[in-house]
Amino acid sequence: MASPLILVTNDDGVYAPGIRALLDAMQSLGNAFVVAPERDNSAVSHALTMDRPLRVLELEKNIYTLDGTPTDCVALAVNKILPDRPDLIVSGINPGQNLGDDISYSGTVSAAIEGTMYGIPSLAFSLTGPPPYSFEVAAGVAWKLASMALIWRQPAGTLLNINIPPIAAADIKGIRFTRQGTRRYKDAIQETYDPWGRKHYWIGGGTVQWSEGEGTDDRAVHEGYVSVTPIQLDLTNVEGLAYLEREWMM
Repeated sequence: MASPLILVTNDDGVYAPGIRALLDAMQSLGNAFVVAPERDNSAVSHALTMDRPLRVLELEKNIYTLDGTPTDCVALAVNKILPDRPDLIVSGINPGQNLGDDISYSGTVSAAIEGTMYGIPSLAFSLTGPPPYSFEVAAGVAWKLASMALIWRQPAGTLLNINIPPIAAADIKGIRFTRQGTRRYKDAIQETYDPWGRKHYWIGGGTVQWSEGEGTDDRAVHEGYVSVTPIQLDLTNVEGLAYLEREWMM
C-alpha cells in the first residue's frame, strides 16, 4: 500500500518553526509536502489572491513556497503542485490559540477550510498561550490526531480545529471534543500618533473576554485538555431558518 500523501501548510510562513515541527511529525506518517506562504499571513482569513499572478518556488525537495495566502497555497498544491490528490491536509502549528471567534479571522483555520472544500480531510493545529513557544508537545499531539484522521472518517463538510494547551505532555489531561466558544476583545483598537501629530489606529491587543461555557473550546484548553472542535462549511443557522419560515410571513 502506498504511503499517504500529506499536505502541510500554515499562515505564518514557510520559515516558521511551527510548520517545521508539523512537517517532522507528518514525515513519519507518509509522504509529506510543504506548500506555505513566503511570509506571515496571520489573520487573512479565507482570502484568495485574484488580482495578480502567483509565483511558486521550490526551496528544497518537497518544500514549496508562494507569494500568496494560505488559501492560495492549498488551492495550488491540490491542483498544480502535488503529484497526486492528498489524503490529508494539516495546517499549523500556529503560535497562539485559534479559539472561539478567532476562527473567523484565522489563516491557519482557513487553509483547512479550503482543503475541506475539496473534500480532503483537514486539520488545523494551534498552540495556545503566550510566547515563547515550544512545539515539541504540540507536534506529538498533531501526530496522534493526524494518525486518527488517516484511519477514521471525519463528518462530511467538516474540518477539525485543534487547540493544544502550552503544558508538558504528562500534564495534558486528554482530548475533549468541543463546540466553538466566544472570544471577544475589549479595547482592541488603539489610537497612536506619528511624529507629526497625525492620529492613526492600531488593531490588536486589548483585554480578552471568554465565554467559558460548558463544552467550549476555550474552557477545555484552560482546564488542561486538547480541544478538538468540528467546524462545518455549511453556515446555515437551521433554527434561524425554521424561525424565519415560521414567523416572517411574506
